Amino acid sequence: MRIMNCPAPWLHFYGQVPAHLDYPECTLYQMLAAMARRAPAALAWDFFDTTATYRELLASIDRCANALQALDLRSGDRLLIAMPTMPQGVIAFYAASKLGVVPAMIHPLSTTPEIEHYLDVSGAEVVLTLDACYPRWVAARPRRPLRYLLLARLGEFLSAPKRAVFWWRKGRHIVPVPADPRVRGWGEWMCSPHPLAGEAKGSTHDPAVILFSGGTTGQPKGVVLTHRNLIAEGLQVAKWGQLGGGDSILAIMPIFHGFGLGVCVNAAFMAGSTSILVPSFDASSVARLLRHKRPSLLVGVPTLYAALSQDRRLARIDWSFLRAAFSGADTLPRQVKERFEAMVQAGGGGARLLEGYGLTEAVTAIMAMPMDCYREGSIGVPFPDMGAKICRPGSEDELTIGKEGEICIRGPALMQGYLDQPEATREVLRRHADGQVWLHTGDLGRQDADGFFYFTVRLKRMIKSSGFNVYPAQVEAVLNRHPAVAEACVVGVPDPVQVERVMAFVVLHEVTAAGDDTARSLIDYCRQHLLKWSCPRIIEFRPELPKTRVGKIDYRTLRQQYIDQEQTPL
Repeated sequence: MRIMNCPAPWLHFYGQVPAHLDYPECTLYQMLAAMARRAPAALAWDFFDTTATYRELLASIDRCANALQALDLRSGDRLLIAMPTMPQGVIAFYAASKLGVVPAMIHPLSTTPEIEHYLDVSGAEVVLTLDACYPRWVAARPRRPLRYLLLARLGEFLSAPKRAVFWWRKGRHIVPVPADPRVRGWGEWMCSPHPLAGEAKGSTHDPAVILFSGGTTGQPKGVVLTHRNLIAEGLQVAKWGQLGGGDSILAIMPIFHGFGLGVCVNAAFMAGSTSILVPSFDASSVARLLRHKRPSLLVGVPTLYAALSQDRRLARIDWSFLRAAFSGADTLPRQVKERFEAMVQAGGGGARLLEGYGLTEAVTAIMAMPMDCYREGSIGVPFPDMGAKICRPGSEDELTIGKEGEICIRGPALMQGYLDQPEATREVLRRHADGQVWLHTGDLGRQDADGFFYFTVRLKRMIKSSGFNVYPAQVEAVLNRHPAVAEACVVGVPDPVQVERVMAFVVLHEVTAAGDDTARSLIDYCRQHLLKWSCPRIIEFRPELPKTRVGKIDYRTLRQQYIDQEQTPL
């Protein structure tokens, strides 16, 4: 069906999904508390067979809020959470909501220089992280010294047998934390008596979380998301995925990522479903959880589905439990989709692997393929109450159907703005002639006559490696600090597993030093300052780098030269 004159033609493909949803005027804590009253005995989360009902989750959130208030955290303060997808991080996130405290979420394995940056940007003086990460945090020297360091343990929420296994495999190798007056252990801290914390008088439009994204320039920025943003996106995802009581979703994506926090955890809680928490990804553990937990919904990145479709144990299970699977964060290769769907079908399942699209500036997913539909290469249609259109890059002029331009979106999931960066916020959040605020995504795409959208390429210079953002400017800054480096350019090159692999082209001060030893030295240097997936996997030395007419390094030419070289037969 081709609906040419409808302003939102995609509505004709919604099926059972309503075009508009009701978004309560409340905070995340209030939404969760309401769910705990409606379904107190329903299972909220499952962490390797340790579980909590909604009643128990709310009680632990209230205890955590008491404990946070005892650390003198008040409405408007910041709490830095550097945790994997584990109960402690989830509990602290919603406890902060009760107090009006704004959590900033970052990767627990951030390097010391990154930690200093995040502390300075967020202004946080209280941190929740893992005991294994303690050495990196005490080495940090932020502008505002840390007041408290809350340390959680990986084994705290495991059963006694599982805790013993974890200790033998990993726990015994964690260096004990020395005496430090700033340190509070999660278990003892949560169990200690604290005065009762009242609920902050907050609004649904107040900041609820700070996530970090590259924005449109490739430089990491703090994305300020409100309670309304997270509630709206959570309810939209729940309706789209038909989540409800008795359903479950495998929370593979990390909670410092909008995909993990917004879809895998918060959307499940908005629907009264169960979030199955997975602290780290490896194909064998996810395969084991799929076999034993049988989730209703599976969301992840293409590399996850590529790995799962090659697991022989999954080829022998009954897949009838899975209602749908969604892929985001990277372009989904056709062969990955076909292999995964063939495996599910062979196991008696009917779930399809559907592609979606989103970005941190709108929490995460804001469009996806309808459950009963597929279009080759499409990222789907906007969720309820979300709008999308294609504009001429750099302008607010909407292009005609089929023309390639910048993807722009509007709706209740749009961020409040970038943290302390009003100019960058004004650049991407613009009020158009229709009177509505639109987010200019920095992504190129097109729309067909039925309202389905197609992603083509990022205008912003950013690499997506295994579903994670890598910012070339950040990697280049590290390389350029090395005394041997005169010039560096970082690009993403095609990779069958990671989708894109990080590659660096380097000019040395001493050209004769080029070689494998120097390349290994530069990669090791990057590992000291960056997360592992941000580090170059390949370094190619050049006597000089190509430049554009205005004198900038021509990274597009370098990337194409590498691709052409790889495709040239020997």
